[in-house]
Amino acid sequence: MFAARQDKEIVLEVFNEIGVLHDLSKIVSEKGVNLLAVCGEVHGKNAVIRMITDDNLRATDALKAHDYAPMEADVVVVEVEHKPGMLVKLTDRLGRAGVDIGHIAATGLIGQNKCLAVLSCSDNARAMVVLNQ
Repeated sequence: MFAARQDKEIVLEVFNEIGVLHDLSKIVSEKGVNLLAVCGEVHGKNAVIRMITDDNLRATDALKAHDYAPMEADVVVVEVEHKPGMLVKLTDRLGRAGVDIGHIAATGLIGQNKCLAVLSCSDNARAMVVLNQ
């Protein structure tokens, strides 16, 4: 039902201004790095941008070359069936195992049978075991 794997996300705290996401994505794309997932949130004058890429080393090097300070953080990437109730099942399974979700981003396309969720949990290793059972 679930296919969970460990991964790393690039985390950037940036000044929240129009065009910053454009600039970040341009820097990464110009190095030939593919963004697999991205999410962002605003906290006052700053924003936190999280990226899953197909090559974090090239992406972080490129971002550093443009005076950004990217960090990496452990996440769990979960491929799930795209049908009603899957988030309910995922969160129920984690909750029963005592795994707290720190943040989550998920997406799916109409007409597709799979979707993707990126989670940062209180215990990512336990989350992967629980979700892959």
